[in-house]
Amino acid sequence: MKIGVYPGSFDPFTCGHMDVVRHASSLLDKVIVGVLVNSSKAPCFLMEERIEMINRAVRAEGLTNVETGRFEGLLVNYAHSVGAGYLIRGLRAVTDFDYEFQMAAMNSKIAPDICSVYFMAEPQHAYISSSIVKEIGRLGGPIDELVPEVNKSSIIERLTKS
Repeated sequence: MKIGVYPGSFDPFTCGHMDVVRHASSLLDKVIVGVLVNSSKAPCFLMEERIEMINRAVRAEGLTNVETGRFEGLLVNYAHSVGAGYLIRGLRAVTDFDYEFQMAAMNSKIAPDICSVYFMAEPQHAYISSSIVKEIGRLGGPIDELVPEVNKSSIIERLTKS
C-alpha cells in the first residue's frame, strides 16, 4: 500500500492545501494529513479545530482515502510510525523550492527509505498561504476563494474576533 504524509500546521487549512490533498489522494492509496504540534508557535486555531477543518473539507470533496493525524518531533519518525513511504509537499513558487530542497536532502539522509513528492499549486492558488488568509480575514477582507467553502464561516468568525 502506498501511504503518504502531508505535514503542516494548517492554521487554517486553505484551498491550496486542498489542492495538494486532492492530487496526492489520486496517486496514493492513503494520504494522512499530519497536523504538526509546535509548542514554539501560538496558532490561531486549536489543534482539534484544525483537524476538524481538514476533515470537513475532505468529506466535502468525497475523498475516502484521506485521514488526519497529529504529530510532533521529526516528520520522518511520524512517517515511519504510520507506515508511510512518501512525504507530500506543495510548491507555490520558486521561493519554496530552496527550503523544500534542503528539507528533502535532510529527510533523505535521516530516512533514505522515504521519498519526498512535490505537487505544484494550481495557478489560482499559488499565492495563498495561511498567513495571508489570517491577515486578510482579520482585516475584514474576502477569503471566499482562499479557504474551502465548508470552513469559511468558522474561519471568518475566529479571525474577526481576534
